Amino acid sequence: MLVGAPKAGTTALHSALAQHPDVFVSNPKEPKYWLCDDAPPPAWVGPGDAHSQQEWIWRRGDYERLFTPAREDQVRGESTPFYLWSRGAHRRIAEGLPDVRLIAVVRDPIDRAYSNWMHLWSDGLEPVGDFEEAFARQDRRVADGWAPFWRYRDLGRYGEQLEHLFRYVDRERVLVVRYRDIVDDPCATVDRACRFLGIREGQVSRVPHDNARSFVEPGWRPQVLGPVVRAGARLGAYAPPQVWRRASVPLVARLSGPTEAHRPLLSAEQRARLLPSFTDDIARLGEVTGEQFDDWTSTASRGSFRQRASA
Repeated sequence: MLVGAPKAGTTALHSALAQHPDVFVSNPKEPKYWLCDDAPPPAWVGPGDAHSQQEWIWRRGDYERLFTPAREDQVRGESTPFYLWSRGAHRRIAEGLPDVRLIAVVRDPIDRAYSNWMHLWSDGLEPVGDFEEAFARQDRRVADGWAPFWRYRDLGRYGEQLEHLFRYVDRERVLVVRYRDIVDDPCATVDRACRFLGIREGQVSRVPHDNARSFVEPGWRPQVLGPVVRAGARLGAYAPPQVWRRASVPLVARLSGPTEAHRPLLSAEQRARLLPSFTDDIARLGEVTGEQFDDWTSTASRGSFRQRASA
């Protein structure tokens, strides 16, 4: 299982492993089964949450059937990046799959949060066009019942997440991968994952880009089309999920405008204001893993996957 973190390169690594002849991955990629307890997901109330929840696989039989097409000689896997955040998922996975191997991809938590906001903003679901303001609203949104993807701060506190995970799963069965390694040395990183999974190396020659969104400039497009997307997502909760998925494509495309744009880098001042939310946890992550993550305390922003890969 690729258990996290959201917007940290899990999609890229999942897509790479899906190309491997010894691997079978689930469809959908993110069934989210272990977030549930053989019961429907909570009734989250954030923009698009109710629509998204229709796609959760919460019945055990439905989850198991996702893997029936796999050959006996294949490693079976799925990628739900919220498992790393979910304390309940740690316990359920440990009890239900005692021999499972988990891969956690971690990314500079500020860059991760910015990418998370960008994803929701560019899809027309995030109503706040200022990242820092949206970041500051997390606690209020959690209290109001918004889904985990809106937790811009908490999803990036990997130290406390891994510390809790290791209470249930032996460290030898958890591989921690850095996002920068997927960008800087993708094939070697995939081979490292293959060694961990006990499958052949050298079978994957490329790693697809992650699912980054084109930047949506503030202005009339998000002001006019954003509320339409959010209203459509609310109505989409009363139709099969694929209906709204199809209907939303042209709307989201119009949000981005006629030309693709990279999101602007965070300024040193912005990063300095956000660092106190993560400094203690970055130190904890180093203690838990025995690795150094001091580069994350820098005020330099590193950009998106495509910006970094083309640098």
